[in-house]
Amino acid sequence: MSEHKKQDAQHQGEFPVRRREMSRRQFLSYTLGGAGAFMGAGMIVPMLRFAVDPVLQPKVEAAWVKVVEAAKITEVPTSFKFKVHQVDGWYESEPELEAWISKDKEGNIFALNPTCKHLGCTVNWNGSPEFKDQYYCPCHGAHYTADGKSLAVAPAPLDQYDLKVENGFVYVGQLGPNKRV
Repeated sequence: MSEHKKQDAQHQGEFPVRRREMSRRQFLSYTLGGAGAFMGAGMIVPMLRFAVDPVLQPKVEAAWVKVVEAAKITEVPTSFKFKVHQVDGWYESEPELEAWISKDKEGNIFALNPTCKHLGCTVNWNGSPEFKDQYYCPCHGAHYTADGKSLAVAPAPLDQYDLKVENGFVYVGQLGPNKRV
């Protein structure tokens, strides 16, 4: 009767269970592949963290920097240099920046950034005899009014620093778009 059961089992689609064994080659491949992936992840994760961490840090507003005494400011724009503490990712530096500071006709003090909006050259007040009482860019001939309004070549006005006067001194802060024009 046992032969009869075997034949019935084969006719119904049941086969005896066969065990699959892992060969030595497969075992070594899996083991070495897993260990290699673990070591690779151990090297890549710190590199990714190093690259991405500065991007995830919250951005801070520029600190106020004391530049000059308010009594020294006139209606004629004057260039003043100042240093700021700057952190770019993991690199810290203290670059020297420049601002053209002057008073308007009402006596309000304002500060402009001397970077030309055309191609980034540095503009100067009365830099060309052709354009008297204007900021002039020697690179491509862009020129601006005393308020920083573009008159030729440049697509936008000069940027303006936030500014405050405290205890007789002028402080500059965050650089932004020109609010005067």
